[in-house]
Amino acid sequence: MTPRDASEPDGSRWSDLDRPPLNITALRRGLVREGGLWSGVEVVQRTGSTNSDLVARAAGGEAVEGAVLVAEEQTAGRGRLDRQWTAPPRSGLFFSVLLTPGEVPVARWGWLPLLTGVAVAAGLARAAGVDTALKWPNDLLVTVGGEERKAGGILAERAGDDGIVIGVGINVTLKADELPVPTAGSLALAGAVSTDRDPLLRGVLRSLEEWYGKWRAAGGDPSVSGLHEAYAAGCATLGRVVRAELPGDRAVVGEAVAVDGDGRLVLATEEGVQEPVGAGDIVHLRPA
Repeated sequence: MTPRDASEPDGSRWSDLDRPPLNITALRRGLVREGGLWSGVEVVQRTGSTNSDLVARAAGGEAVEGAVLVAEEQTAGRGRLDRQWTAPPRSGLFFSVLLTPGEVPVARWGWLPLLTGVAVAAGLARAAGVDTALKWPNDLLVTVGGEERKAGGILAERAGDDGIVIGVGINVTLKADELPVPTAGSLALAGAVSTDRDPLLRGVLRSLEEWYGKWRAAGGDPSVSGLHEAYAAGCATLGRVVRAELPGDRAVVGEAVAVDGDGRLVLATEEGVQEPVGAGDIVHLRPA
Protein backbone atom coordinates (compact mmCIF):
# COMPACT_ATOMS: atom_id res chain seq x y z
CA MET A 1 0.00 0.00 0.00
CA THR A 2 1.34 3.44 -0.92
CA PRO A 3 1.64 5.75 2.09
CA ARG A 4 -0.28 9.03 1.97
CA ASP A 5 0.89 12.24 3.56
CA ALA A 6 -0.79 13.02 6.87
CA SER A 7 -1.77 16.46 5.62
CA GLU A 8 -4.13 15.02 3.01
CA PRO A 9 -7.77 15.71 3.87
CA ASP A 10 -9.96 12.83 4.92
CA GLY A 11 -12.81 14.15 7.02
CA SER A 12 -13.92 10.83 8.43
CA ARG A 13 -10.47 10.21 9.88
CA TRP A 14 -10.23 13.49 11.76
CA SER A 15 -13.61 13.19 13.48
CA ASP A 16 -12.22 11.89 16.82
CA LEU A 17 -11.25 15.05 18.67
CA ASP A 18 -9.60 12.96 21.39
CA ARG A 19 -7.10 11.74 18.80
CA PRO A 20 -5.79 14.75 16.88
CA PRO A 21 -3.20 14.26 14.12
CA LEU A 22 0.48 14.69 14.84
CA ASN A 23 1.95 18.16 14.27
CA ILE A 24 4.66 17.50 11.67
CA THR A 25 5.96 21.07 11.76
CA ALA A 26 6.48 20.98 15.52
CA LEU A 27 8.05 17.51 15.35
CA ARG A 28 10.59 18.58 12.75
CA ARG A 29 11.38 21.77 14.61
CA GLY A 30 11.93 19.84 17.84
CA LEU A 31 13.94 16.93 16.44
CA VAL A 32 15.85 17.85 13.27
CA ARG A 33 18.88 19.98 14.06
CA GLU A 34 22.44 20.52 12.89
CA GLY A 35 24.72 17.84 14.31
CA GLY A 36 21.82 15.76 15.63
CA LEU A 37 20.93 12.19 14.74
CA TRP A 38 17.52 12.80 13.20
CA SER A 39 17.94 13.86 9.57
CA GLY A 40 14.26 14.03 8.65
CA VAL A 41 10.80 13.27 9.98
CA GLU A 42 7.90 12.24 7.74
CA VAL A 43 4.35 11.52 8.87
CA VAL A 44 2.00 9.58 6.60
CA GLN A 45 -1.69 9.12 7.22
CA ARG A 46 -1.82 5.42 6.51
CA THR A 47 0.50 2.70 5.28
CA GLY A 48 0.99 -1.03 5.53
CA SER A 49 4.19 -1.04 7.60
CA THR A 50 6.61 1.79 8.32
CA ASN A 51 9.38 -0.80 8.69
CA SER A 52 8.75 -2.25 5.23
CA ASP A 53 8.56 1.23 3.71
CA LEU A 54 11.79 2.43 5.32
CA VAL A 55 13.70 -0.76 4.50
CA ALA A 56 12.64 -0.32 0.86
CA ARG A 57 13.69 3.33 0.87
CA ALA A 58 17.06 2.48 2.35
CA ALA A 59 17.59 -0.24 -0.24
CA GLY A 60 16.78 2.26 -3.00
CA GLY A 61 19.12 4.91 -1.62
CA GLU A 62 16.17 7.15 -0.75
CA ALA A 63 16.84 7.32 2.99
CA VAL A 64 19.87 8.21 5.09
CA GLU A 65 20.72 7.58 8.72
CA GLY A 66 18.36 9.35 11.06
CA ALA A 67 15.33 9.12 8.79
CA VAL A 68 12.13 8.82 10.83
CA LEU A 69 8.91 7.54 9.25
CA VAL A 70 5.71 7.82 11.31
CA ALA A 71 2.25 6.49 10.39
CA GLU A 72 -1.02 7.68 11.87
CA GLU A 73 -2.36 4.22 11.04
CA GLN A 74 -0.71 0.94 10.05
CA THR A 75 -2.78 -1.64 8.21
CA ALA A 76 -0.11 -4.36 8.15
CA GLY A 77 2.09 -3.55 11.13
CA ARG A 78 4.24 -6.49 12.19
CA GLY A 79 5.72 -7.71 15.42
CA ARG A 80 8.16 -10.53 15.92
CA LEU A 81 7.40 -13.85 14.20
CA ASP A 82 5.29 -11.89 11.66
CA ARG A 83 2.51 -11.27 14.17
CA GLN A 84 0.15 -8.48 13.20
CA TRP A 85 0.05 -5.19 15.10
CA THR A 86 -3.22 -3.32 14.60
CA ALA A 87 -4.78 -0.31 16.31
CA PRO A 88 -7.30 2.43 15.49
CA PRO A 89 -5.99 5.50 13.60
CA ARG A 90 -4.03 7.97 15.74
CA SER A 91 -4.42 5.80 18.85
CA GLY A 92 -0.71 5.18 19.23
CA LEU A 93 2.80 5.86 18.02
CA PHE A 94 3.83 3.75 15.05
CA PHE A 95 7.22 4.68 13.63
CA SER A 96 10.50 3.40 12.23
CA VAL A 97 14.01 4.85 12.18
CA LEU A 98 17.03 4.09 10.01
CA LEU A 99 20.40 3.65 11.73
CA THR A 100 23.79 2.94 10.15
CA PRO A 101 26.23 2.19 13.00
CA GLY A 102 29.09 1.48 10.60
CA GLU A 103 31.95 1.73 13.11
CA VAL A 104 30.26 -0.69 15.53
CA PRO A 105 31.05 -4.38 14.93
CA VAL A 106 28.04 -6.15 13.40
CA ALA A 107 28.24 -8.74 16.20
CA ARG A 108 27.06 -6.01 18.59
CA TRP A 109 24.12 -4.83 16.49
CA GLY A 110 21.93 -7.34 18.31
CA TRP A 111 21.89 -4.87 21.21
CA LEU A 112 20.00 -2.26 19.15
CA PRO A 113 16.47 -3.61 19.87
CA LEU A 114 17.34 -3.79 23.59
CA LEU A 115 18.81 -0.27 23.44
CA THR A 116 15.60 0.94 21.83
CA GLY A 117 13.59 -0.64 24.63
CA VAL A 118 15.65 1.17 27.27
CA ALA A 119 15.29 4.45 25.37
CA VAL A 120 11.53 4.09 24.87
CA ALA A 121 10.96 3.23 28.53
CA ALA A 122 13.04 6.21 29.67
CA GLY A 123 11.36 8.58 27.24
CA LEU A 124 7.87 7.52 28.24
CA ALA A 125 8.66 7.71 31.96
CA ARG A 126 9.58 11.37 31.49
CA ALA A 127 6.94 12.39 28.95
CA ALA A 128 3.96 10.24 30.01
CA GLY A 129 4.65 9.81 33.70
CA VAL A 130 3.90 6.09 33.51
CA ASP A 131 5.99 3.23 34.85
CA THR A 132 7.05 0.79 32.17
CA ALA A 133 9.09 -2.40 32.18
CA LEU A 134 10.82 -4.43 29.49
CA LYS A 135 10.06 -8.03 28.67
CA TRP A 136 13.02 -9.67 26.93
CA PRO A 137 13.74 -9.14 24.16
CA ASN A 138 11.51 -6.37 22.87
CA ASP A 139 8.14 -5.87 24.59
CA LEU A 140 7.11 -2.80 26.59
CA LEU A 141 4.97 -3.65 29.63
CA VAL A 142 2.64 -1.49 31.71
CA THR A 143 0.45 -2.31 34.70
CA VAL A 144 -3.32 -2.14 34.22
CA GLY A 145 -5.55 -3.07 37.15
CA GLY A 146 -2.67 -4.80 38.88
CA GLU A 147 -1.93 -6.95 35.83
CA GLU A 148 1.09 -6.90 33.53
CA ARG A 149 0.04 -5.90 30.00
CA LYS A 150 1.90 -5.39 26.73
CA ALA A 151 1.62 -1.80 25.50
CA GLY A 152 4.35 -1.76 22.89
CA GLY A 153 6.85 -3.70 20.85
CA ILE A 154 10.05 -3.28 18.88
CA LEU A 155 11.09 -4.91 15.61
CA ALA A 156 14.56 -4.66 14.03
CA GLU A 157 15.27 -5.48 10.39
CA ARG A 158 18.46 -5.26 8.36
CA ALA A 159 18.44 -2.69 5.58
CA GLY A 160 21.17 -3.57 3.10
CA ASP A 161 24.73 -4.22 4.25
CA ASP A 162 25.20 -1.20 6.49
CA GLY A 163 21.79 -0.28 7.86
CA ILE A 164 19.20 -1.43 10.34
CA VAL A 165 15.61 -0.25 10.62
CA ILE A 166 14.08 -0.22 14.09
CA GLY A 167 10.28 -0.16 14.26
CA VAL A 168 8.37 0.84 17.38
CA GLY A 169 4.68 0.51 18.13
CA ILE A 170 3.16 1.95 21.31
CA ASN A 171 -0.50 1.86 22.32
CA VAL A 172 -1.26 5.32 23.67
CA THR A 173 -5.02 6.00 23.94
CA LEU A 174 -6.56 2.57 23.29
CA LYS A 175 -9.63 1.99 25.42
CA ALA A 176 -10.42 -1.38 26.99
CA ASP A 177 -12.92 -2.32 24.27
CA GLU A 178 -10.35 -1.51 21.54
CA LEU A 179 -7.60 -3.83 22.76
CA PRO A 180 -6.72 -6.52 20.20
CA VAL A 181 -6.23 -9.17 22.91
CA PRO A 182 -6.99 -9.25 26.66
CA THR A 183 -3.27 -9.22 27.50
CA ALA A 184 -2.72 -5.88 25.74
CA GLY A 185 -2.67 -2.49 27.42
CA SER A 186 -2.12 1.18 26.69
CA LEU A 187 -0.55 4.20 28.31
CA ALA A 188 -4.00 5.66 28.98
CA LEU A 189 -5.21 2.49 30.72
CA ALA A 190 -2.00 2.49 32.79
CA GLY A 191 -2.79 5.97 34.12
CA ALA A 192 -0.44 8.10 32.03
CA VAL A 193 -0.48 11.76 33.04
CA SER A 194 -0.21 12.75 29.37
CA THR A 195 -1.35 11.02 26.19
CA ASP A 196 -0.45 13.90 23.85
CA ARG A 197 1.41 12.02 21.13
CA ASP A 198 3.58 14.95 19.97
CA PRO A 199 5.60 15.35 23.20
CA LEU A 200 5.58 11.56 23.68
CA LEU A 201 7.18 10.99 20.28
CA ARG A 202 9.69 13.79 20.78
CA GLY A 203 10.60 12.40 24.21
CA VAL A 204 11.09 8.86 22.90
CA LEU A 205 13.19 9.96 19.92
CA ARG A 206 15.38 12.25 22.02
CA SER A 207 15.96 9.40 24.46
CA LEU A 208 16.81 7.06 21.58
CA GLU A 209 19.28 9.62 20.18
CA GLU A 210 20.95 9.90 23.59
CA TRP A 211 21.31 6.14 24.14
CA TYR A 212 22.38 5.45 20.56
CA GLY A 213 25.06 8.14 20.89
CA LYS A 214 26.43 6.59 24.10
CA TRP A 215 26.44 3.08 22.63
CA ARG A 216 28.07 4.19 19.39
CA ALA A 217 30.75 6.23 21.19
CA ALA A 218 31.60 3.07 23.17
CA GLY A 219 32.02 1.06 19.97
CA GLY A 220 28.81 -0.80 20.76
CA ASP A 221 30.17 -2.11 24.06
CA PRO A 222 27.05 -2.64 26.22
CA SER A 223 28.95 -2.38 29.51
CA VAL A 224 31.05 0.70 28.75
CA SER A 225 27.99 2.55 27.40
CA GLY A 226 25.92 1.70 30.48
CA LEU A 227 23.37 -0.11 28.32
CA HIS A 228 23.83 -3.54 29.87
CA GLU A 229 23.21 -2.21 33.39
CA ALA A 230 20.25 -0.07 32.32
CA TYR A 231 18.59 -2.93 30.47
CA ALA A 232 18.99 -5.32 33.40
CA ALA A 233 17.56 -2.72 35.77
CA GLY A 234 14.43 -2.25 33.65
CA CYS A 235 13.89 -5.86 32.56
CA ALA A 236 10.83 -7.48 34.13
CA THR A 237 11.90 -10.90 32.82
CA LEU A 238 14.93 -11.20 35.09
CA GLY A 239 14.22 -13.10 38.28
CA ARG A 240 11.13 -14.71 36.78
CA VAL A 241 10.47 -18.34 35.96
CA VAL A 242 9.83 -18.36 32.21
CA ARG A 243 9.25 -20.69 29.31
CA ALA A 244 11.36 -20.01 26.23
CA GLU A 245 9.66 -21.25 23.08
CA LEU A 246 12.57 -21.75 20.70
CA PRO A 247 12.91 -22.36 16.96
CA GLY A 248 12.38 -25.98 16.01
CA ASP A 249 9.45 -26.49 18.40
CA ARG A 250 11.77 -26.73 21.41
CA ALA A 251 10.96 -25.20 24.79
CA VAL A 252 13.10 -24.53 27.86
CA VAL A 253 11.76 -23.65 31.31
CA GLY A 254 13.97 -21.97 33.86
CA GLU A 255 14.67 -18.88 35.92
CA ALA A 256 15.87 -15.90 33.90
CA VAL A 257 19.07 -15.08 35.80
CA ALA A 258 20.95 -12.69 33.50
CA VAL A 259 21.31 -10.98 30.15
CA ASP A 260 24.78 -11.85 28.83
CA GLY A 261 27.25 -9.69 26.94
CA ASP A 262 25.64 -10.60 23.63
CA GLY A 263 22.16 -9.58 24.78
CA ARG A 264 20.99 -13.17 25.21
CA LEU A 265 18.71 -14.21 28.07
CA VAL A 266 20.37 -16.76 30.36
CA LEU A 267 18.04 -19.37 31.89
CA ALA A 268 18.94 -21.54 34.87
CA THR A 269 17.07 -24.81 34.37
CA GLU A 270 16.02 -27.39 36.96
CA GLU A 271 18.78 -29.63 35.61
CA GLY A 272 21.35 -27.12 36.86
CA VAL A 273 22.27 -25.95 33.38
CA GLN A 274 22.58 -22.30 32.40
CA GLU A 275 21.28 -21.94 28.87
CA PRO A 276 21.59 -18.72 26.86
CA VAL A 277 18.61 -17.94 24.64
CA GLY A 278 19.28 -15.71 21.64
CA ALA A 279 15.92 -15.92 19.90
CA GLY A 280 12.48 -17.15 20.78
CA ASP A 281 9.24 -16.32 22.53
CA ILE A 282 9.38 -15.80 26.28
CA VAL A 283 6.36 -16.54 28.47
CA HIS A 284 6.41 -15.21 32.04
CA LEU A 285 5.11 -18.08 34.17
CA ARG A 286 5.35 -16.74 37.74
CA PRO A 287 7.60 -14.66 39.98
CA ALA A 288 10.83 -16.39 40.99
